[in-house]
Amino acid sequence: MQYILLIYGEETAGTAMSPEDQAKGLQEWTDYTQWLKDKGYYVGGDALHPTSDATTVRVRNGETLVSDGPFAETKEQLGGYYLVECPSLDDAIEASAKLPIGYRGSVEIRPVMVYDDEGHPS
Repeated sequence: MQYILLIYGEETAGTAMSPEDQAKGLQEWTDYTQWLKDKGYYVGGDALHPTSDATTVRVRNGETLVSDGPFAETKEQLGGYYLVECPSLDDAIEASAKLPIGYRGSVEIRPVMVYDDEGHPS
């Protein structure tokens, strides 16, 4: 089963870190990604640019409405994701618990609907 691990955190938290702490943090993420690959879970993943670079698109009554950034005022923002393929939800939970976010954020696990070539859920 595929799951997307949506990683939320305060996007400004890293700006106050020293270069040494930033390098250490990057190494933790690199190590985590390697762990996923070693387990055979890794499908993909990336970090996201900050919400200040986001664009929101809505279509209302046939009109396309475009605005800068998201509308939600939240303490935690979506900062990145991993797409994993795990045997069970318990394995996806284990993978999420190992993310190097510690007390600084949260992870939302969502099963992914995978479709075959004819457009049917598999």
